[in-house]
Amino acid sequence: MENIILTNEEIQHKTKRIAYQIYETFVNEEEIILAGISNNGFIFAQKIQAELAKISDLKVTLCEVKINKQNPQDIVTTSISSQHYQNKALVLIDDVLNSGTTLIYGVKHFLEVPLNKFKTAVLVDRNHKKYPVKADFKGLSLSTSLHEHIQVVFEDDNSYAYLS
Repeated sequence: MENIILTNEEIQHKTKRIAYQIYETFVNEEEIILAGISNNGFIFAQKIQAELAKISDLKVTLCEVKINKQNPQDIVTTSISSQHYQNKALVLIDDVLNSGTTLIYGVKHFLEVPLNKFKTAVLVDRNHKKYPVKADFKGLSLSTSLHEHIQVVFEDDNSYAYLS
Protein backbone atom coordinates (compact mmCIF):
# COMPACT_ATOMS: atom_id res chain seq x y z
CA MET A 1 0.00 0.00 0.00
CA GLU A 2 1.34 3.42 -0.94
CA ASN A 3 0.37 6.72 0.64
CA ILE A 4 1.39 9.89 -1.22
CA ILE A 5 2.99 12.24 1.30
CA LEU A 6 4.22 14.88 -1.18
CA THR A 7 2.68 15.76 -4.52
CA ASN A 8 4.56 17.32 -7.43
CA GLU A 9 3.28 20.78 -6.50
CA GLU A 10 4.29 20.34 -2.84
CA ILE A 11 7.78 19.19 -3.86
CA GLN A 12 8.11 22.29 -6.06
CA HIS A 13 7.05 24.55 -3.17
CA LYS A 14 9.42 22.87 -0.72
CA THR A 15 12.29 23.03 -3.20
CA LYS A 16 11.69 26.75 -3.71
CA ARG A 17 11.54 27.36 0.07
CA ILE A 18 14.78 25.44 0.64
CA ALA A 19 16.43 27.44 -2.18
CA TYR A 20 15.41 30.68 -0.44
CA GLN A 21 16.75 29.37 2.90
CA ILE A 22 20.05 28.42 1.26
CA TYR A 23 20.29 31.82 -0.42
CA GLU A 24 19.57 33.57 2.88
CA THR A 25 22.25 31.52 4.63
CA PHE A 26 24.90 31.94 1.93
CA VAL A 27 24.06 35.43 0.63
CA ASN A 28 27.58 36.73 1.44
CA GLU A 29 29.38 33.88 -0.31
CA GLU A 30 30.81 34.20 -3.81
CA GLU A 31 30.19 30.55 -4.67
CA ILE A 32 28.38 27.64 -3.11
CA ILE A 33 28.72 23.96 -3.85
CA LEU A 34 25.55 21.87 -3.94
CA ALA A 35 26.74 18.32 -3.28
CA GLY A 36 23.93 15.89 -4.05
CA ILE A 37 24.18 12.27 -2.96
CA SER A 38 23.97 10.07 -6.05
CA ASN A 39 20.71 9.46 -7.76
CA ASN A 40 17.83 11.21 -5.97
CA GLY A 41 19.96 13.51 -3.81
CA PHE A 42 21.73 14.76 -6.93
CA ILE A 43 18.43 15.25 -8.78
CA PHE A 44 17.13 17.22 -5.78
CA ALA A 45 20.33 19.32 -5.83
CA GLN A 46 19.72 20.09 -9.52
CA LYS A 47 16.19 21.24 -8.70
CA ILE A 48 17.50 23.49 -5.91
CA GLN A 49 20.16 24.89 -8.27
CA ALA A 50 17.45 25.76 -10.83
CA GLU A 51 15.48 27.64 -8.15
CA LEU A 52 18.60 29.44 -6.90
CA ALA A 53 19.31 30.59 -10.47
CA LYS A 54 15.88 32.26 -10.55
CA ILE A 55 16.28 34.15 -7.26
CA SER A 56 19.98 34.93 -6.90
CA ASP A 57 23.21 35.69 -8.70
CA LEU A 58 25.21 33.27 -6.55
CA LYS A 59 27.64 31.09 -8.46
CA VAL A 60 26.38 27.57 -7.82
CA THR A 61 28.47 24.51 -8.64
CA LEU A 62 26.88 21.07 -8.67
CA CYS A 63 28.77 18.11 -7.29
CA GLU A 64 27.61 14.50 -7.40
CA VAL A 65 28.57 12.47 -4.34
CA LYS A 66 28.78 8.69 -4.70
CA ILE A 67 28.36 6.69 -1.51
CA ASN A 68 27.88 2.92 -1.34
CA LYS A 69 24.63 2.86 0.66
CA GLN A 70 25.06 -0.85 1.49
CA ASN A 71 28.61 -0.25 2.75
CA PRO A 72 29.03 3.48 3.46
CA GLN A 73 32.55 2.95 4.83
CA ASP A 74 33.73 2.38 1.25
CA ILE A 75 35.48 5.27 -0.46
CA VAL A 76 33.22 8.26 -1.08
CA THR A 77 33.83 9.90 -4.46
CA THR A 78 32.78 13.27 -5.87
CA SER A 79 32.36 14.52 -9.42
CA ILE A 80 34.61 17.52 -8.72
CA SER A 81 38.02 17.53 -7.06
CA SER A 82 38.43 18.47 -3.40
CA GLN A 83 40.49 21.51 -4.45
CA HIS A 84 37.35 22.89 -6.11
CA TYR A 85 35.30 22.91 -2.89
CA GLN A 86 38.14 23.68 -0.47
CA ASN A 87 37.45 26.86 1.55
CA LYS A 88 34.02 27.23 -0.07
CA ALA A 89 30.47 27.02 1.24
CA LEU A 90 28.87 23.61 0.72
CA VAL A 91 25.41 22.09 1.12
CA LEU A 92 25.19 18.29 1.24
CA ILE A 93 21.82 17.22 -0.19
CA ASP A 94 19.82 13.99 -0.15
CA ASP A 95 16.19 13.14 -0.82
CA VAL A 96 15.33 11.28 2.42
CA LEU A 97 17.10 11.29 5.79
CA ASN A 98 16.33 7.79 7.09
CA SER A 99 18.81 6.51 9.67
CA GLY A 100 21.40 9.19 8.96
CA THR A 101 24.00 6.68 7.79
CA THR A 102 24.42 8.03 4.24
CA LEU A 103 24.39 11.65 5.35
CA ILE A 104 26.91 11.17 8.17
CA TYR A 105 29.40 9.38 5.90
CA GLY A 106 28.92 12.17 3.38
CA VAL A 107 29.58 14.74 6.12
CA LYS A 108 32.69 12.79 7.20
CA HIS A 109 34.04 12.91 3.64
CA PHE A 110 33.69 16.69 3.37
CA LEU A 111 35.13 17.33 6.84
CA GLU A 112 38.52 16.19 5.55
CA VAL A 113 38.76 19.44 3.57
CA PRO A 114 38.52 22.91 5.12
CA LEU A 115 35.18 24.57 4.27
CA ASN A 116 33.89 28.11 4.92
CA LYS A 117 30.40 26.93 5.79
CA PHE A 118 28.77 23.49 5.71
CA LYS A 119 25.03 22.73 5.81
CA THR A 120 22.76 19.79 4.98
CA ALA A 121 19.42 19.66 3.16
CA VAL A 122 16.86 16.90 2.64
CA LEU A 123 13.41 16.76 1.11
CA VAL A 124 12.03 14.41 3.80
CA ASP A 125 13.40 13.91 7.33
CA ARG A 126 12.09 10.68 8.85
CA ASN A 127 13.12 11.40 12.47
CA HIS A 128 14.55 7.87 12.99
CA LYS A 129 18.28 8.34 13.27
CA LYS A 130 21.09 5.99 14.26
CA TYR A 131 23.63 8.81 14.04
CA PRO A 132 23.70 12.35 15.47
CA VAL A 133 23.14 14.10 12.15
CA LYS A 134 20.48 16.66 11.32
CA ALA A 135 19.22 18.42 8.27
CA ASP A 136 19.67 22.19 8.37
CA PHE A 137 17.10 22.60 5.60
CA LYS A 138 14.22 20.14 5.22
CA GLY A 139 11.07 20.04 3.18
CA LEU A 140 9.02 17.78 5.43
CA SER A 141 9.59 16.23 8.86
CA LEU A 142 7.72 12.99 9.32
CA SER A 143 7.66 10.49 12.17
CA THR A 144 7.20 7.01 10.78
CA SER A 145 7.51 3.51 12.16
CA LEU A 146 10.76 1.67 11.55
CA HIS A 147 8.92 -0.72 9.20
CA GLU A 148 7.68 2.03 6.91
CA HIS A 149 9.67 3.23 3.94
CA ILE A 150 9.69 6.60 2.18
CA GLN A 151 10.45 6.71 -1.51
CA VAL A 152 10.85 9.83 -3.64
CA VAL A 153 10.18 9.58 -7.37
CA PHE A 154 11.54 12.40 -9.52
CA GLU A 155 9.91 12.62 -12.95
CA ASP A 156 9.88 15.59 -15.32
CA ASP A 157 6.32 16.73 -14.66
CA ASN A 158 5.14 14.39 -11.93
CA SER A 159 7.47 14.04 -8.96
CA TYR A 160 6.06 12.64 -5.73
CA ALA A 161 7.01 11.02 -2.44
CA TYR A 162 5.17 8.12 -0.90
CA LEU A 163 5.14 6.06 2.27
CA SER A 164 4.94 2.29 1.98
